[in-house]
Amino acid sequence: MAVLPILRWPDPRLATPCAPVGAEDVSLLAADMLETMYAAPGRGLAAPQIGVLKRLFVMDVAWKGGLPAPRVVIDPQILWRSDDTATGSEGCLSIPGITTDITRATQIRMAWTDQNGQLHEEILTGFAAICAQHEYDHLDGVVTFDRMAPDLSAAVQAAYLDQTPT
Repeated sequence: MAVLPILRWPDPRLATPCAPVGAEDVSLLAADMLETMYAAPGRGLAAPQIGVLKRLFVMDVAWKGGLPAPRVVIDPQILWRSDDTATGSEGCLSIPGITTDITRATQIRMAWTDQNGQLHEEILTGFAAICAQHEYDHLDGVVTFDRMAPDLSAAVQAAYLDQTPT
């Protein structure tokens, strides 16, 4: 396993929708992604954040406060989102130092395949639902800035670019 470099915005790969994984074996990639996520330290990491434009993300919402519970999520589909929403502060490993309030569904029903080819369908709630939606956004080429009001997004992007070394 290896810790991989995480792309930083405005890398254009972060704005690119990803292709399905299908039957491709991504178990080694998933293991590297988990190691990278834990080293960052994050709670989720999507394949485009390491330059792989495939519909794959990893997440572990429990490890910072308890025992690790890693998930490998391949070709996910969000089948349903609750009408109940919550607004909370979100950060992103590809946009370090920036957090913003994002409104998301508090529950989702998601289907996916794991690294062993097992199909899953589950209702995720609370932080797991929020994290999965954030990582799912990455697979569609959506980053935190895209979830902000346009005027706020432009100001935060400009400030971020001013503070980021080239």
